[in-house]
Amino acid sequence: MPQSYIKRILDARVYDIARETPIDEAMLMSRRLDNRVWLKREDLQPVFSFKLRGAYNKMSRLRPEQLAAGVVAASAGNHAQGVAMAAQKLNVKATIVMPRTTPQIKVDAVRNRGARVVLHGDSFDEASVFARKLVEEKAMTYVHPFDDPDVIAGQGTIGMEIIRQHQQPLDALFVPVGGGGLLAGVAAYVRYVWPQTRIIGVEPEDAACLQLALQKRRRATLPEVGLFADGCAVAQIGKETFRVIRSTVDEVITISTDEMCAAIKDIFEDTRSIAEPAGALALAGLKKYVERTGVRGQQLLAIVSGANTNFDRLRYISERTETGEHREAVISVTLPEQPGSFRAFCSALGRRNITEFNYRYADSGSAQVFVGLSVVPGGEDLSELLSHLGELGYVTEDMTNNEVAKLHIRYMVGGHAPAALTHERVYRVEFPERPGALLGFLSGLGHRWNISMFHYRNHGAAYGRILIGVQLPKAERRAFEQILDRINFPYWEETDNRAYQLYLANKNA
Repeated sequence: MPQSYIKRILDARVYDIARETPIDEAMLMSRRLDNRVWLKREDLQPVFSFKLRGAYNKMSRLRPEQLAAGVVAASAGNHAQGVAMAAQKLNVKATIVMPRTTPQIKVDAVRNRGARVVLHGDSFDEASVFARKLVEEKAMTYVHPFDDPDVIAGQGTIGMEIIRQHQQPLDALFVPVGGGGLLAGVAAYVRYVWPQTRIIGVEPEDAACLQLALQKRRRATLPEVGLFADGCAVAQIGKETFRVIRSTVDEVITISTDEMCAAIKDIFEDTRSIAEPAGALALAGLKKYVERTGVRGQQLLAIVSGANTNFDRLRYISERTETGEHREAVISVTLPEQPGSFRAFCSALGRRNITEFNYRYADSGSAQVFVGLSVVPGGEDLSELLSHLGELGYVTEDMTNNEVAKLHIRYMVGGHAPAALTHERVYRVEFPERPGALLGFLSGLGHRWNISMFHYRNHGAAYGRILIGVQLPKAERRAFEQILDRINFPYWEETDNRAYQLYLANKNA
């Protein structure tokens, strides 16, 4: 039963290495949401993440002969830093297997703690399999990032601190979820002491392994895992963590990339610190919960779980923040190709701020314009604007939730393909962002087909994105997709994507 964790958490050895982090009120967020919003600042730990609690509690309980043989761990970064710091404190040799997609800031931090780093695979699961092989070969002890009672208990000390620091029960507590170690530990303790508090797990939409398990009423594996929130990029919830979670947690909320980016900005504005995507998950869930339920005057707390992110990733985060906050919309508008039409369109927008305007002459009849503009959150403002433009005779389409439009088309608008270009098919491809990956993709395609369009942009994320156009007669399409299958990067055909058809496709094809 989860109650068995209470003694484990009370006995957990974490404060030899971890600090008791503060609870700060997010004053700006509190006023905005009309609730008291609190942040548990685990980003202030020595390794800028909560993970060292569980790692040290586990390692401090190993037998002398186990410590002498050394430890091994698999991690996308934060657990690795926790294990490395714990090993440094205990004078133990540590080998950390990290996916090759791990942000360099986390790789460097682990090496600086004296641990040996082995880069293997493109995901946590691939790194974990390799780490298990090292355990068998070297007789080392595996320190699991989440699915271990001692690790869970170490993370559970956060719940113990929350109760001691806040003193009166919260209305709702929001906890990020990857493999479930943090949520299981915190929920076990808080549910026992504050049974009236609503405990809510928060996970990325593209790595929602807990939501999948709850729906199926058993653990299941996601076929693909998004890596933007690399600290929560886990394909399957832990066995022990799920046992605890399903009897202690009230619900799970899933969050989009844009919503995470908006929450990173919110945390910055209230604390002047920059959370990593997984670190901002809980606050994004809190905001979504308030919007959905309409609660007011409640005591709500979100755990800021980490602050390890590459600096160059901030560019991408900043770009997605406004759409994540529902303060920016991206629309496509058809204008008559005649003098004064742009001015007339801007007049129709009124005093609304235009954040982006992309256009190129296509023909003498009409112009297709790609527009980014500021809107009031809530959805009504955008709906009213589109209706207003429709009444004025403009044909508009909302592209705000079109990933191809936001990731690629907005940077490529330049007119349709010429009539001479035939049989163009378009594919979106993702690949692990590591040296040589882009060259490897192009080499894998060979020289058989003509590339008619190519867009790649480094977003500072774990995965790179390509939009590629290839001249493919119908008889050649299967052979081309067999090549893509052999390259083994995830891909999607986007030839029928509305944004592509409006801005780039050959109109005569």
